[in-house]
This record gives sequence, C-alpha cells and structure tokens, in this order.
Amino acid sequence: MKNIFKNQPTKKNLNILLVEDDESLTDILTELFSEEGYQIRCIGGAEDILPFIDQFHPDLVLLDYVLPKVNGGELCSQIKKHRDFCSIPVIIYSAFSRVLLSLGDYGCDVFMEKPFDLNELLGKIEKLTARHSRVA
Repeated sequence: MKNIFKNQPTKKNLNILLVEDDESLTDILTELFSEEGYQIRCIGGAEDILPFIDQFHPDLVLLDYVLPKVNGGELCSQIKKHRDFCSIPVIIYSAFSRVLLSLGDYGCDVFMEKPFDLNELLGKIEKLTARHSRVA
C-alpha cells in the first residue's frame, strides 16, 4: 500500500493519520477527508506508529483494529503511553467489536463499529479535534 500525503491548504488546518490496510476504504476515507479540508496521511500498517506521529504531527489518529503487523489497539497504546503524544485523540474502528471490547482498554477516545456512518465519523472527529484545533 502506498503512503498518501497531500500538501494543500486546508480550511480546517487539521491533520489526520489513517492506519488502514483496505485500499478501498482508504480511498473512500481519503476522498471524504480531503473534501472536508483535512490534510491526510494514510499508512497500511506499522509495528511502531511513533515515527509517523513524530513526522506528520496529526491532530487525530484513526486506526483499524485488524491490521497485518500490529493491531490498532497496540498502536493506540503506543500513542497513549508516550508523554508527548498521549493527548492526541485516537479513534479505533472494527467489525469485530465484541472481540475488541473483551480484550481490554487501549485508551482510545472513541470506538466505532464497522460499518460506520461517514457523517457520524465526521461528527466524532469534529468533536475530538475541536479542543485541539491549531490557530492559523
């Protein structure tokens, strides 16, 4: 999976890091976020998410739970345990909500069950990033 990084002015001046290995869902979310004025970076998975956080400085991280290398819960834990990144809002989503919820708390700010409504996702992103918005 290729990394997508769009360098363009954004109306909301917010960065979203998306970790998703399904290219069709990545395409849908990339288009949605671009239309909303977000700057987006997509990666297909990672064993260590911290270098991506350090490089991109996201205002929010959106994680699929089921990923090829390390699950989204573990990536969320890496973010939430890091003193410099722990305040970044994280949304985890999965089609396997019962399994995820039984495994414990990874510290995510929001969990969404797939399939999710795109407008609901945007609403949650708006709410979570409202207090983290950058002043241009």
